[in-house]
Amino acid sequence: MSVAGLKKQFHKATQKVSEKVGGAEGTKLDDDFKEMDIEQVSQLSALVQAQLEYHKQAVQILQQVTVRLEERIRQASSQPRREYQPKPRMSLEFPTGDSTQPNGGPSHTGTPKPSGVQMDQPCCRALYDFEPENEGELGFKEGDIITLTNQIDENWYEGMLHGHSGFFPINYVEILVALPH
Repeated sequence: MSVAGLKKQFHKATQKVSEKVGGAEGTKLDDDFKEMDIEQVSQLSALVQAQLEYHKQAVQILQQVTVRLEERIRQASSQPRREYQPKPRMSLEFPTGDSTQPNGGPSHTGTPKPSGVQMDQPCCRALYDFEPENEGELGFKEGDIITLTNQIDENWYEGMLHGHSGFFPINYVEILVALPH
């Protein structure tokens, strides 16, 4: 049974006893009941005071955090902004027209191809650094030329770089020579 239910029963019993016994006994029982209420109310008051203190401390902590954040914002806004400057991209441009080498082949005026990679086989250039997170992935740095061996699905290639083979995301590379279909 709940405390409130017990109180009601106690109060009813007190009234009945008070009616039967008379004024002197009834007054004492009423005083006991009031004492019990005072004790519960004082405990409730202590709980409310403890909660009030807790929330005051929470407000102080939030105010301190706000001051720190505002200070960081002031520091950041007082420093000059660094503008984003993209890294220059290497390009392989083959001129059209009569530009030929003495041996009759087209002259190459773009960035020379890295040694060890033949441009007559499927390959791609890394646009960004890729750090492998899972076993079987191939890590590379921006600008690396990767030999393509297979397209796993619409999001992943398989390739070779520096004697290592592995998978890497398609959106990290630019295709130079496509895989045969």
